[in-house]
Amino acid sequence: MPVSLPVFQHPTLTVLVDDSDSFLRSLSFQLDPNIACCAFADTRAALEWLRRHAQTAHWPATQIVPTFDTSARPLEQCGIAVDINEIYRVSFRPERFMTPSVVVVDYSMPQMNGIEFCKAISHLACKKILFTGAADEKIAVDAFNRGLIDRYIKKSDDDALERLEVEVRQLQARYFAEQSDSLRDVLVLNGFGFVYDPAFTHLAREVSGPLGIVEHYLYPNPSGLLMYDANGVARLLVVETDASMRAHIEVARDSKAPPSLVAALEARKIVPFFHGDDGMYSDDVGDDWLRYCQGANICQGVQRYYWALFDLPPGYLPETVRPFSDFLLDQASRRVCSGG
Repeated sequence: MPVSLPVFQHPTLTVLVDDSDSFLRSLSFQLDPNIACCAFADTRAALEWLRRHAQTAHWPATQIVPTFDTSARPLEQCGIAVDINEIYRVSFRPERFMTPSVVVVDYSMPQMNGIEFCKAISHLACKKILFTGAADEKIAVDAFNRGLIDRYIKKSDDDALERLEVEVRQLQARYFAEQSDSLRDVLVLNGFGFVYDPAFTHLAREVSGPLGIVEHYLYPNPSGLLMYDANGVARLLVVETDASMRAHIEVARDSKAPPSLVAALEARKIVPFFHGDDGMYSDDVGDDWLRYCQGANICQGVQRYYWALFDLPPGYLPETVRPFSDFLLDQASRRVCSGG
């Protein structure tokens, strides 16, 4: 698994390509049902589908465009900003689960072999697994060394299915990690470096597991991770640093907040989740500040993080979210879509 946390990650599609309908049907129904897949027995139909659907798969990384302060000043003093809102807004797109992140393709096919197929989609970000017969292993090794495929698995191996499920999950994680890498420097500059801290990555995965979290998105105000389980239940993992806690204290004092709130913030005993646009204390909160706070947990990484997990109040998000469970129900009736 990547040592840094992708700035967003959600379930995606695994595309199966093999000229045998019976093999596709068998593989589709043997795979873990939580691995959503679409299968093609026609390579041309598969190529057309991939080119059409992969076109929109990169939009979060490409639309989060840095903006530069062009004032006349030395370069090192110029500001860079990004609209972090574009990241969590991905969760409002019902088609996000249709993103093809991994392609599993047979080598021996009549229209084109698996290597030729992978060459044809080499410009796409999706990861590629060659499912081979024993006689094709040398070809697979050569394709791997040339960077045409990311993994190869022999169909004849006793543990082929188990290996395939493991490799699919690892490559899905890598798919999102690589998209996040392009944003690393600008996110660190804008105060979101915690997603690249291995200690926080470990924390996020520990929190996610028991809750059945299947997708997460970097969230701007308050800083943290917006998380959803398979049923679309949303939670916010709020992350504060000493610097952001000082900002909370300053705003609270300027707003004449209750001394008990200021004291709790100064002692780092609480993590606040005020519901205003900037995540800070406001007059509307008044003496009822405790209902917006939870006890602070500590994660020690490159720096000290104070964190807490909050349920989101009804209507907090501006749009409704299609849950992964609904998508899986739709896919269950058409796991094999041979020819499209």
